[in-house]
Amino acid sequence: MRGITKRFPGVLALDHVDFEVLEGEIHGLLGENGAGKTTLMNILYGLYQADRGEIYVYGRRVKLRSPKDALALGVGMVHQHLTLIPNFTVVENIILGLKSPKHPFLDIEGARRRIIEISRKYGLEIDPDVKIRNLPVGVQQRVEILKVLYRGARILILDEPTAVLTPQEVEALFKSLKDMVRKGLTIIFVTHHIPEVFRVCDRVTILRRGRKVATLHVGSTNPRELARLMVGRDIVFDVERKATARRRCVLAIKGLHTVDDRKALHVRIGSLELYEGEILGIAGVSGNGQKEFVESLLGIRRVISGKILVDSTDLTSKHYREVIEKYVCVVPEDRLKEGILPTLTVAENLVAGLHKSHPFSSRRLLNHREILKFAQKLISEFSIKTPSERVPVKVLSGGNIQKVVVARALAKAFANMCRVIIAYHPTRGLDIAATDYVHRKLIELRNSGKAILLVSEDLEEIFKLSDRIAVMFRGEVVGVIPREKANVKDVGLLMTGVRRIS
Repeated sequence: MRGITKRFPGVLALDHVDFEVLEGEIHGLLGENGAGKTTLMNILYGLYQADRGEIYVYGRRVKLRSPKDALALGVGMVHQHLTLIPNFTVVENIILGLKSPKHPFLDIEGARRRIIEISRKYGLEIDPDVKIRNLPVGVQQRVEILKVLYRGARILILDEPTAVLTPQEVEALFKSLKDMVRKGLTIIFVTHHIPEVFRVCDRVTILRRGRKVATLHVGSTNPRELARLMVGRDIVFDVERKATARRRCVLAIKGLHTVDDRKALHVRIGSLELYEGEILGIAGVSGNGQKEFVESLLGIRRVISGKILVDSTDLTSKHYREVIEKYVCVVPEDRLKEGILPTLTVAENLVAGLHKSHPFSSRRLLNHREILKFAQKLISEFSIKTPSERVPVKVLSGGNIQKVVVARALAKAFANMCRVIIAYHPTRGLDIAATDYVHRKLIELRNSGKAILLVSEDLEEIFKLSDRIAVMFRGEVVGVIPREKANVKDVGLLMTGVRRIS
């Protein structure tokens, strides 16, 4: 890709970018949220057309007007947010949109055989007849990869592929990627996580604010240099934590019992407390009851038995709206389904939940001047990349949508509008600078006496921020460890059920 330039209304997304990938390599594309990574790849995949520039595939200059053109040249893309139909099987999702060789009839059996052949070749084994809704996210992503390989892709673009995966799923993905390259594929790995570059990539290209900064061999650089190239300044990773004596209990869980949607997993928590001036980390492999536990705290999921107390107020039977208006600030797990109102503007999303209070409203009328001023402040503080605070939030990149969700929750917490902060994967999809900023804000809230429940599958984040670590396995808290006494090995054994602390 040579001299690629792309403008959107009010923003220069790409400014004369050169990008080159060698056959048979895993090439990292690194940059902050909004740096232009996804836009560049959408142009290579034919979803967008460049305003200027040239594209060459295997030495031949090409025009890419649609993904169909890209796939015909062997270029396939797996997007950050999965696009599968939950009620369809794996094979039905993979052949969707393709003309059947037995038209007008479907050739399910032929497709099944070919899927099994491709999945075995690239180490992506999967049952073709299982429905997508019954698969964990990591396996669903495998289906997305198989979908583009089934269509003949030889150059595979993976856009933020680890953003929704557990650590175990990330390991499995990296192993598969290395196997794919050994068997002749070329992979473009789009990420903002510097450690991932060193674990899986051969070379890396860094974008910053729509411009190419450098292309480097991974073996000839280091994390600090990549961070500086990516952000434009040195990142200091240490956060100052004030020593706090254990204070008053803010959140108390007593004999909590709830179940998942299929009534297959029973969440039972005998006793758990969260104190003022504390971050309690909830660690665990995805699907071990964390989601159900948080939903019960928020009043979304029915509690079969037990009590949830905030400052001795029983929240067990209170409605979700009352819980989040009076007691809890939350960064939800799913930013798209639970975190935003997609058709409303960035400013409206940033003020949602605060909009009824002074100075954003008076006598039931919104004060748009104050709302815009507040939004501009948060956009600046959290480096939210947006053409304007007035555009619909749905046009932002996934990482910038996460910044909107986190900024709103933390603003509410700093305004003393809640007693408990639930941060569910708060930095999922965020770049290194934004992650550092959010971590500092959470520590600042903790130092000021706020009680924070941190739910994360990122053990590095759990160890960095938590005062105590509670580990969940199959719906139960199998151990609570003070951070200074915890180590990754012991927490890992608790997460897999090998150990239990009474």
